[in-house]
Amino acid sequence: MMKKYEQTDSSGDVGIKAWGQNLEELFQNAAEGMFNLITDISGVPASETRGVNITAESKDDLLVNWLNELIFLFDTYSFIGKTFSVSIHDDNLQAEIQGGSFDPVRNESRLLIKAATYHDLAVKETNAHWQAQITFDL
Repeated sequence: MMKKYEQTDSSGDVGIKAWGQNLEELFQNAAEGMFNLITDISGVPASETRGVNITAESKDDLLVNWLNELIFLFDTYSFIGKTFSVSIHDDNLQAEIQGGSFDPVRNESRLLIKAATYHDLAVKETNAHWQAQITFDL
Protein backbone atom coordinates (compact mmCIF):
# COMPACT_ATOMS: atom_id res chain seq x y z
CA MET A 1 0.00 0.00 0.00
CA MET A 2 1.22 3.47 -0.88
CA LYS A 3 2.10 5.88 1.89
CA LYS A 4 -0.34 8.86 2.07
CA TYR A 5 2.12 11.53 3.17
CA GLU A 6 5.25 12.25 5.20
CA GLN A 7 6.56 15.34 6.94
CA THR A 8 9.63 17.04 5.45
CA ASP A 9 11.88 19.60 7.11
CA SER A 10 14.32 21.96 5.42
CA SER A 11 16.11 25.04 6.73
CA GLY A 12 13.53 26.18 9.26
CA ASP A 13 10.53 25.32 7.07
CA VAL A 14 8.20 22.39 7.38
CA GLY A 15 6.40 20.67 4.57
CA ILE A 16 4.88 17.45 3.41
CA LYS A 17 5.29 15.03 0.57
CA ALA A 18 1.96 13.48 -0.41
CA TRP A 19 1.00 10.68 -2.77
CA GLY A 20 -2.19 9.50 -4.43
CA GLN A 21 -3.43 7.02 -7.01
CA ASN A 22 -5.12 9.99 -8.69
CA LEU A 23 -5.17 13.76 -8.35
CA GLU A 24 -8.18 13.73 -6.00
CA GLU A 25 -6.52 11.27 -3.61
CA LEU A 26 -3.31 13.34 -3.73
CA PHE A 27 -5.22 16.48 -2.64
CA GLN A 28 -7.07 14.53 0.09
CA ASN A 29 -3.80 13.12 1.46
CA ALA A 30 -2.08 16.54 1.31
CA ALA A 31 -4.95 18.05 3.34
CA GLU A 32 -4.82 15.22 5.91
CA GLY A 33 -1.04 15.57 6.17
CA MET A 34 -1.27 19.33 6.68
CA PHE A 35 -3.94 19.07 9.39
CA ASN A 36 -1.83 16.42 11.14
CA LEU A 37 0.98 18.99 11.32
CA ILE A 38 -1.45 21.24 13.24
CA THR A 39 -2.88 18.57 15.58
CA ASP A 40 -3.53 14.84 15.87
CA ILE A 41 -6.69 14.70 13.76
CA SER A 42 -7.72 11.33 15.22
CA GLY A 43 -8.91 13.26 18.30
CA VAL A 44 -11.08 15.68 16.31
CA PRO A 45 -14.80 14.87 16.03
CA ALA A 46 -16.30 14.57 12.53
CA SER A 47 -19.30 16.67 13.60
CA GLU A 48 -19.41 19.30 10.83
CA THR A 49 -19.34 19.33 7.04
CA ARG A 50 -17.87 22.20 5.03
CA GLY A 51 -17.92 22.70 1.28
CA VAL A 52 -15.09 24.25 -0.69
CA ASN A 53 -15.03 25.29 -4.35
CA ILE A 54 -11.76 26.55 -5.87
CA THR A 55 -10.69 27.46 -9.39
CA ALA A 56 -7.06 27.93 -10.40
CA GLU A 57 -4.94 28.14 -13.52
CA SER A 58 -2.70 25.13 -12.80
CA LYS A 59 -2.45 22.07 -10.59
CA ASP A 60 0.24 23.85 -8.54
CA ASP A 61 -2.07 26.83 -7.95
CA LEU A 62 -4.97 24.52 -7.18
CA LEU A 63 -3.00 22.69 -4.48
CA VAL A 64 -1.74 25.90 -2.85
CA ASN A 65 -5.21 27.51 -3.00
CA TRP A 66 -6.84 24.33 -1.61
CA LEU A 67 -4.49 24.12 1.38
CA ASN A 68 -4.68 27.88 2.01
CA GLU A 69 -8.49 27.68 2.00
CA LEU A 70 -8.26 24.92 4.65
CA ILE A 71 -5.83 27.10 6.68
CA PHE A 72 -8.38 29.94 6.39
CA LEU A 73 -11.13 27.64 7.78
CA PHE A 74 -8.84 26.73 10.68
CA ASP A 75 -7.75 30.34 11.38
CA THR A 76 -11.28 31.75 11.11
CA TYR A 77 -13.49 28.98 12.54
CA SER A 78 -11.00 26.65 14.34
CA PHE A 79 -12.18 24.02 11.86
CA ILE A 80 -10.00 20.92 11.48
CA GLY A 81 -10.71 18.63 8.55
CA LYS A 82 -10.65 14.90 9.18
CA THR A 83 -11.95 13.31 5.97
CA PHE A 84 -11.98 14.86 2.52
CA SER A 85 -14.05 14.07 -0.54
CA VAL A 86 -12.39 15.89 -3.45
CA SER A 87 -13.52 16.17 -7.06
CA ILE A 88 -11.31 17.88 -9.66
CA HIS A 89 -12.42 18.74 -13.22
CA ASP A 90 -10.06 20.78 -15.38
CA ASP A 91 -8.76 23.39 -12.91
CA ASN A 92 -11.82 23.41 -10.67
CA LEU A 93 -11.86 21.67 -7.31
CA GLN A 94 -14.97 20.90 -5.32
CA ALA A 95 -14.66 19.27 -1.92
CA GLU A 96 -16.72 18.20 1.03
CA ILE A 97 -14.81 18.14 4.29
CA GLN A 98 -15.88 16.32 7.44
CA GLY A 99 -14.31 17.56 10.62
CA GLY A 100 -14.84 19.57 13.75
CA SER A 101 -13.67 22.36 15.97
CA PHE A 102 -10.14 22.40 17.33
CA ASP A 103 -10.30 22.46 21.13
CA PRO A 104 -6.94 23.46 22.70
CA VAL A 105 -7.96 21.64 25.89
CA ARG A 106 -8.70 18.32 24.17
CA ASN A 107 -6.53 18.55 21.04
CA GLU A 108 -2.74 18.62 20.96
CA SER A 109 -1.23 21.80 19.49
CA ARG A 110 1.61 20.99 17.12
CA LEU A 111 2.54 23.62 14.50
CA LEU A 112 0.93 26.95 13.74
CA ILE A 113 0.78 27.05 9.93
CA LYS A 114 0.34 30.48 8.33
CA ALA A 115 0.24 29.50 4.65
CA ALA A 116 1.02 26.96 1.97
CA THR A 117 3.76 28.38 -0.28
CA TYR A 118 5.25 28.00 -3.75
CA HIS A 119 8.73 27.38 -2.26
CA ASP A 120 9.98 24.04 -3.70
CA LEU A 121 6.42 23.26 -4.80
CA ALA A 122 6.00 20.26 -7.10
CA VAL A 123 2.88 18.44 -8.30
CA LYS A 124 3.61 15.65 -10.75
CA GLU A 125 2.43 12.36 -12.14
CA THR A 126 4.96 9.53 -11.96
CA ASN A 127 4.57 5.80 -12.60
CA ALA A 128 0.76 5.87 -12.66
CA HIS A 129 0.42 7.84 -9.44
CA TRP A 130 0.61 11.45 -8.32
CA GLN A 131 3.02 13.04 -5.90
CA ALA A 132 3.39 16.52 -4.42
CA GLN A 133 5.90 18.40 -2.33
CA ILE A 134 4.63 21.45 -0.45
CA THR A 135 6.25 23.81 2.07
CA PHE A 136 4.41 25.84 4.70
CA ASP A 137 5.13 29.19 6.32
CA LEU A 138 5.06 28.91 10.09
